[in-house]
Amino acid sequence: MTIKPLLDRVVLKSAKAEEKTKSGIVLAASAQEKPQFADVVAVGPGGVVDGKEVTMYVKVGDKVITNQYSGTNVKLDNEEYTIVKQSDILAVVE
Repeated sequence: MTIKPLLDRVVLKSAKAEEKTKSGIVLAASAQEKPQFADVVAVGPGGVVDGKEVTMYVKVGDKVITNQYSGTNVKLDNEEYTIVKQSDILAVVE
């Protein structure tokens, strides 16, 4: 199965959460912060959203930084994805 986002939505696969601090302390799963870095897996076509034309600036394969708690988490085929609006993406990492 695949996820095909609509309009200005983007499907992201988050980077793995840090399991240790820099000083070597092992973090419990509940203490791990949600990563802000993610890879773009799928991109919607853009179009007219709320009466405004939306152009998609990200593409599949881009590495991006997002708001930490934005989007909707989805689990598909034992993989976790986050679906966000393009406006929730803060930057593309090059």
